[in-house]
Amino acid sequence: MSEHAAAIQTGRLDLRPVSGADLADLQALKADPRAFALMLGGVRHPTQTAEELAEDIGFWARHGVGIWTLRLRADGRFAGIAGIMGRDDGLGMALRFALWPELRGQGLAREAAGAALRFAHDRAGLPRVVAVARADNFASRTVLGSIGMRPCGGFTRDGEAMLIYESLAAA
Repeated sequence: MSEHAAAIQTGRLDLRPVSGADLADLQALKADPRAFALMLGGVRHPTQTAEELAEDIGFWARHGVGIWTLRLRADGRFAGIAGIMGRDDGLGMALRFALWPELRGQGLAREAAGAALRFAHDRAGLPRVVAVARADNFASRTVLGSIGMRPCGGFTRDGEAMLIYESLAAA
C-alpha cells in the first residue's frame, strides 16, 4: 500500500504513515517524559527512536498498516502519533497513540485513535485489534472506550495494573 493510499484526513488532523522526514519530530516527542514516560518502554533515546522509525516503516511495508504522524490541519504542526503495531507479548496487533501534553483534552486522541482503528479493520482487514492501558490512566481508558473498544483482560507489568481492551471487526 502506498503512503498516499494509507493517508487519512479527519476533521482536524492529517494522518500520514511515518517516514524518514518525521525523525526529528518523533525524537522530540519520544524524549519528552510528559508524552512518553507511561508508554511501553518509556522515554526513548534519539538513536532508539531512529531504530524504531526504521522498524515502523518496515512494518507498514509488511502489514499495510502501522503508525501515522498526526499533524494539525489548521497549521501543519506535529501533534503526535497514532496507529497499529504488533505486540511482542502475543496479544496481537495493538492500537497506540501519544500526543503532546498541551494538545490533550481536545478530543484529538479520540479522533486519531478512532481513524486508526477504522483503517485497521476496514482497510487493513484486521479482525481484532487490542490496546493496553494502565489501570490508572483514565484519559487513555476514556479514549479507548469512546472509540468502541471494550475491556477483555489484564495483567501486571512492573508492579502496575494494566488493562487490555479489544475491538472486533463487524461480521
